[in-house]
Amino acid sequence: MRRIFFNEVVTRDGFQNEPAFVPTEAKQVLIDELSACGYAKIEVTSFTSARAIPMLRDADELMASIRRVPGVEYTVLVPNLRGAERALAARADELNLVMSTSETHNLANLRMPREKSFAALRDVIAMARGRAAVNVSLSTCFGCPMEGDVPRDEVLRWAGRFAEQGVRGLTICDTTGMAHPGQVAVVARALRERFGGLQLTLHFHNTRGMGLANVLAAVQEGVDRFDGSLGGLGGCPYAPGATGNVCSEDAIHMLHAMGFDTGIDLRRLLAAARALPKIVGHDVPGQLAKAGLVTDLHEAPSNVPELR
Repeated sequence: MRRIFFNEVVTRDGFQNEPAFVPTEAKQVLIDELSACGYAKIEVTSFTSARAIPMLRDADELMASIRRVPGVEYTVLVPNLRGAERALAARADELNLVMSTSETHNLANLRMPREKSFAALRDVIAMARGRAAVNVSLSTCFGCPMEGDVPRDEVLRWAGRFAEQGVRGLTICDTTGMAHPGQVAVVARALRERFGGLQLTLHFHNTRGMGLANVLAAVQEGVDRFDGSLGGLGGCPYAPGATGNVCSEDAIHMLHAMGFDTGIDLRRLLAAARALPKIVGHDVPGQLAKAGLVTDLHEAPSNVPELR
């Protein structure tokens, strides 16, 4: 049975755009429960400016409070050297660095050209060497909402530049949900051929309803690692109407039904997903929490015996 690994991003990517602050204790309880579900990684938080993302202002406190389960890596997003210093002090297992393959998106999102982003992240990689693993997430790899198509060669070029810096992994992101399965298959094949020695993760959004189809297309090309967000929370501010990241429990359920091993306790994860609306104070996009597992059968209507 082929193994697929899942990284959970709900308390960082999922929560960061929520309007109401989620208390630190609620985040800690959720992370501890997710740790018991069998994830490969959990992206706990981001060591960014509290002014920029108020939801994540409790990063230091949160990292100190979670219960670390052997076999689970606790990763954090860091934007710069200062963030990296805080993350290393908090004993993060992995630093996740972000820049965009689209110049316009990088300027809009990070307020600097790509070359300046690369130089800053190169310094972070050097600082972390020997102290924590480093992953680089490349945004807008399947399209930019301002520029349109991002050439595959451009994605490979930036991936290659970071690979040369000695990073452990690359996350290829469909930041605004513009990918389709045919495109995903081609990009995934090219990435695996060129960067097969790195830990390769794909990160999809369900903005246009193609998230699960894109996961399946990547799996069929041999990709074995994905990001997901509990309940499908999240979304990019540059994608109007975005419904969020690929829903973890929906994607994991699909793969279980197809015979893949994710290492996830799906019933326990489903219970966590059903508790999520109370934590954030509103309904969430995920479908599995509403419909249940395909193996959850129901009593036949009372008149069925009479019709046999």
